[in-house]
Parts: sequence; structure tokens; C-alpha cells
Amino acid sequence: MWELNFISEKDFYDHVKSTIEHYGTKLAPYDLDKFNSNIVDPIKLIFDKMVYGLSFEEIIGNELFRQRDKANNNDIGYFHQRIFQYMKDCTVPQSGWDVILKRENGIDIPECGKVGTVYVEMKNKHNTMNSASSGKTYMKMQGQLLRDDDCACFLVEAIAKKSQNITWQVSVDGTKQKHKRIRRVSMDEFYYTVTGEKEAFYKMCMVLPSVIENVIGNSDSISLPKDTVVDELNKIAEQKNGSFVLALYMLGFGTYIGFKS
Repeated sequence: MWELNFISEKDFYDHVKSTIEHYGTKLAPYDLDKFNSNIVDPIKLIFDKMVYGLSFEEIIGNELFRQRDKANNNDIGYFHQRIFQYMKDCTVPQSGWDVILKRENGIDIPECGKVGTVYVEMKNKHNTMNSASSGKTYMKMQGQLLRDDDCACFLVEAIAKKSQNITWQVSVDGTKQKHKRIRRVSMDEFYYTVTGEKEAFYKMCMVLPSVIENVIGNSDSISLPKDTVVDELNKIAEQKNGSFVLALYMLGFGTYIGFKS
């Protein structure tokens, strides 16, 4: 039985599939040329292998993951934001706000009573905003309150320091400012505000792995990458008297004195 009351099984499946498809070229397999396109640091790889007690395969796998992961936060941001388009009373605008929650009978806000609309700015992690961007976002929310006196504004953080729905206090031009309808909200609390279910976010997290597995296993358009980096390095190692270390060094130092010959 499908356990999520706030989103249908089909909509959730389609959203997970769309998120994976947004990985795009990051799902393409890596060969040695692509792996070394920005020239990896062989000495770092050697240090990491020895210090952490990893195999060559593991250290190459970690570097492949690092290269792919650099842009993945945008894809996960897509997942966190766009899922709300399937939830009752929510819209996901093309610009302006990340999510808008609007309810005719009002939305309960701690310390505030009810408001008709909640405007949401969404961040992946609590520490991704510097003071300048925090101040800019806060002033955007202040402007919205001036235009609409029946609303609240949320900064929703997927990875917050803790579960919370609190007044957001920032420094703008050196002055501390706060307003009870401008709030800092963890993702679990925002799911609760949207769905009315305290454990909505928890339940979503619990079904997510099986749905991802189902999507990958049943989609013709999605396939996991089959990287050839280790195989190609092994071939180079065979040419270098079986030395995988030397094969690694050649990635960065192939034209250096000693290595070239």
C-alpha cells in the first residue's frame, strides 16, 4: 500500500524519475580522458589511498564521485522544490518565489495565528547563505509583507541545524531585524505546514530509496554509468612494469622530467 497521503504514488514516481533525469551528463560514463580533463592531483590520490587505507579502485571511485557531485546539489534542489507542485494548495512559480502555499481557510503560523499565503525561499543547507545574501533575501520578504498584510515568508532549509519553525533574525546594514511573520523553517516543519501531517517528511524519506530503485530498474531512459577509468589505468600500469602508482602519476606528470621517459 502507498503510505503517502499528500502525494500520489504516480506523481512521486514521476518526480523521482524527473530528478534523476536532471542529472543529465553526470550519468554519462567516465573514460580516462574525461576523468583527467581538469588534470587530477596524483599525489593527493596517493596520500588519500595510504592514509585512509583504501584500494586503488576505491580511491578512483571516490574521485569520480567527487567530480560528479560538484553539480548535484542543483539537482537535489530541484527535487526539494518541485515536489510541492504535486501537493494541495501549493504552486511552484517559474520565478520570484520557490514555492507559494495559499489556503482559503488560512494557514496556522506559530506566534502569528492564521495567514492566507506563505511565500517560500528554499535553500539546500543552512550555511549556504552569507550575510549579504541573507540580508537581500530578508529585504525581499519585508517587501512582500508590505504588499500583502495577510501573508508570511519562510526561509525553508532542507538541511537545517535542527527541526524548527522560528522567527528569523538577521543583520541588515549592521542593524538586527526580526519579524514574527518572517520565519526560518526546517524542511520537516514545512512539510507539516503543507500537509498537516507531523511525520510527512519522515514518511517521504522512508519510501524514497525503494522508489529510486524502482525508477532506475524500470526506466529505459535511465542507466547507471559504466566507467572505464580503472580498466584504462590498469592497461597503462601493465605498460609501466605493473605499477599502478606510476600510471596514476602519469595523469598529472606525464610530461615532467623523469616521468616522460
